[in-house]
This record gives sequence, structure tokens and C-alpha cells, in this order.
Amino acid sequence: MNILAIESSCDETGIALLKDTSVVSSELITQISNHKKFGGVVPELASRLHTESIHFLIEKCLKTSKIGFQDINLIAVTKGPGLEGALLIGQTAAKSLSTLLDCPVIGVNHLHGHLYAAFLDNPTLTFPFICLIVSGGHTQLIVARNHYQFELIGQTRDDAAGEAFDKIARYMDLGYPGGPIVEKLALDGNPLSHSFPQPMLRQGYEFSFSGLKTAVIQTIDRERKNNTLNIENICASFQYAVFSVLSKKLQKACHNFGISNCVITGGVAANQALKLFLTNDLEKLGNNCFVPSKINCTDNAAMIGLAAYHRFKLDKQPNLSNYTPEKLGSVNSGLSL
Repeated sequence: MNILAIESSCDETGIALLKDTSVVSSELITQISNHKKFGGVVPELASRLHTESIHFLIEKCLKTSKIGFQDINLIAVTKGPGLEGALLIGQTAAKSLSTLLDCPVIGVNHLHGHLYAAFLDNPTLTFPFICLIVSGGHTQLIVARNHYQFELIGQTRDDAAGEAFDKIARYMDLGYPGGPIVEKLALDGNPLSHSFPQPMLRQGYEFSFSGLKTAVIQTIDRERKNNTLNIENICASFQYAVFSVLSKKLQKACHNFGISNCVITGGVAANQALKLFLTNDLEKLGNNCFVPSKINCTDNAAMIGLAAYHRFKLDKQPNLSNYTPEKLGSVNSGLSL
């Protein structure tokens, strides 16, 4: 089965072609340089850039894979969550192709895509596992018992971890996106130089990073006033506080649910310091930690295609001609698992 997958939830346009679970071709255009001067993603600009890129990437994927439009059996597209206009561009392309090619289209929850990204690099990964999705817009803990048997056990009540990175970087005029910049500066800092709060450690699996963000901003203001600001130390200590919270919550979930396999995915999981921190902590306790490659942690269409494949297989349809998938619905559908 040949699957054409489309991802356009935020500031990256991704197209992929899969043959069942194997990625035949995957292309991506990032918009970071276009949004950088504004200090963050501008939704209207993102939509326009998706429109400019999406057809070019589809043609490039088809050419690279040597698969023709007539060979596509299934179309997968991100249905949400994400930027409304950006999602609409991908969904319009998917619905148009579905009509022209007379093949079904499956709407995929973007967060399900991040969860399935773990299988792109680890196809032998087995259920059950605890999944930590940590990205610019989401911080969630999920118990994955089997394909599409996911239980959301905790998430952030305010800022996501990636959001906090971006806001701290912006406050120090470091640029956008904040995560990679903070990660780089933290390498030269002392993570124990500041004792920043690690919020909500006693409150189940919920997260909150707004208080930590405020504490860091207050420290920056104080040190600027006293002319003692050391940006590298601030970055290292802030990063350490975020990592510690994520690690402790993940450890608690693995212990309480009696599950030794854990997956860390999402854009912030591309942070190599985070990967090292969490895998060291978890593996010391006998857990197996799986983190997708850097390219598969960030938004991509291959993960959307893989999630759609397993959705189709789970529906146990005998053939595609009789298959009626879930409706795409609202572009903001799928906000929870």
C-alpha cells in the first residue's frame, strides 16, 4: 500500500511517501528563517509559505520515489492540533488529491504522529511503553498499551517546555527558535549555579513551566541590574530545571504503571542534552529509553503516514475500495489523545 502523507501543522511543510511502514521518500521545507525576524511563528505567513511549498514537495517526493499519482492508495494528513490556516492548506491538498485519485484520506492527530515517530527509527519497538511528548506546543505523558490504545495521564497546565525555552531566549534577546540557542549556550554554563524551581513534582503527572519561566526572568532582571548576568549559567540552570522535572515525572510513570519501555519524542527531544539526561536517568533505573533521530523528533510527514497506516490496519478493512476513514472534521480536532 502506497501512502502519501502531508504535514503542515505549523512552520514546516512535510511530504512523505511510504510503502506500508517503509519510508520511500521524505521531503521537508522549514520556515524558520522567514519567522526568525518576528521572534516567533506568524500564522498568516506560515499559511502562505505552505501554499508555496506543498505542490513542489509532492512532485519532488513522487519523482524521488518513482511512484506515480496513479499508484497512491491512501492519503494521510495532519488534522490537528496546529495553526488553523496552516492545517487548512494541507487538508485542502489532501482532499483535492483524494477526489482526483479516488482514494481515501485519513486525518491524523499530530500528537499521534509524534508518538509513531519512535517506530521510524525503532521498528521493533514493542508495546506497552510510556511516551513523553515534549515540543513547542505540548508537554504530555501517555501510556501506550497498543496501537491507538493511548491514555493521556498528564500534560502541561500552561506553557509547554518548548514554549518556555523560546520565551526565555526571547527575553535575553538570543533569537528564535530558542531551544537550540539555549542548548548551545548551556554547554558553557554551570547547571547548579542557580537553584530554579522544579514545579509540580508532587502533583501527579501534570506539568507547569510558567512559574519556572517567571523565576528565571526575575533572576535575569536582578543580575542585569547588578551587572552580574552570566547568560551561559542562566541557560544551563534553566535547562537543568526543565530536564529534572521531565525526568522525575517520566520515572514516576514508569514505576507506577510497571512499564520499563519509555519513548521521548517531539521537537524538544531533538535537544541532545535532554536525550542524554533522560536516557541516563531512566536507564540507571532499569528502563529502556527510545528517542527518535533528530530529524524524526521534529515535525515531519513520515510520522503522519506511519500513524495513518496503523489506523487503517486497526480498522481491519479487507480492501481500500470499501474503506471509509474517520472524517477530518475541524482543523482543531484531536487536541487530546
